[in-house]
Amino acid sequence: MTGVSLDKIVKTYGAVQVVHGIDLLVAEKEFVVLVGPSGCGKSTTLRMIAGLEEITSGELAIHGRRMNRIAPKDRDVAMVFQNYALYPHLNVADNMAFGLRIRKMPKDQIKTTITDVAEILGLTPYLDRRPADLSGGQRQRVAMGRAIVRHPKVFLFDEPLSNLDAKLRTQMRAEIKRLHNRLGVTSIYVTHDQVEAMTLADRIVVMNDGRIEQVGTPMELFNNPANTFVAGFLGSPPMNQIKGTLTETGAQIGKTEIKLDGAVASHAGRDVIVGIRPEHVSLRSGKETSALPIALDLVEPLGSEALLHARYGEDDMVFKADTNGDIAHLSGVEEVHVPAHLVKVFDAETGHALSLKD
Repeated sequence: MTGVSLDKIVKTYGAVQVVHGIDLLVAEKEFVVLVGPSGCGKSTTLRMIAGLEEITSGELAIHGRRMNRIAPKDRDVAMVFQNYALYPHLNVADNMAFGLRIRKMPKDQIKTTITDVAEILGLTPYLDRRPADLSGGQRQRVAMGRAIVRHPKVFLFDEPLSNLDAKLRTQMRAEIKRLHNRLGVTSIYVTHDQVEAMTLADRIVVMNDGRIEQVGTPMELFNNPANTFVAGFLGSPPMNQIKGTLTETGAQIGKTEIKLDGAVASHAGRDVIVGIRPEHVSLRSGKETSALPIALDLVEPLGSEALLHARYGEDDMVFKADTNGDIAHLSGVEEVHVPAHLVKVFDAETGHALSLKD
């Protein structure tokens, strides 16, 4: 059963169109993440689902019911905001209970619900505290608790972790994922952080300039990006992209030919963008690999691995390498080896991924 359906959704502000007829089906109990750069339309799309923004044209349905003209309070969705939006004069218990009281839920049922949700979120010791007495992570859990107590059909998250430090973001990502696995509620999550998208999502929706570029599982998008935008957006560091030309046997980039996996000859002479993931190279040659000479500029140690910042011709590139507990051996690297089956090729004019099959 479909949890949320968007059919040719358009949003305009005056003469400016910011969402351009997007289509998306979110299955019941699925966790979908909308990701993209600032201004790409992801938060606007989420707010249209919540009813906080009017839909200019198109059809929105939640669990099969058309929602275009339904008030936010009647959509049975709960939204967690970036800034928490807690009432500063109320304690944790009252913040979580506020919406239930508005709906005139019986007092004993409210108390039971708050107790159960506080236990799930580890908030039981803080129920009498006010938001000012809580850490950022605790406030975020209160905001999530306020949404959970309503038992909605759909959870909506609008960049809920962007105000937290790196350690808390990692911790809260894990908590959100566990919570989704436990509750099994349809969830739509907006972020500009591709790491959050990769770690949280069942499926990722990559948006750019008000359009959907690609939809798929995290590994589908990582391994088979539909275009250069997705290739450059997902992955940390992002995919290296170098201009080249297809030959009878591979791709010519500068003075180096990179072997490719597939029927290349029929595309010979075509201008392309060659994509190489930083983690897909090796410092040792192997079967069906190509040696790519580089001018090493910087070694950035990260512990078990290091980032090699280098140049090939006029192109800046980044590669990953194992440190094996030491980076001394990396300072003299002069080439990396690229496996043919992991190289991606995109049309130079359109940016779309190319299939090299006959």
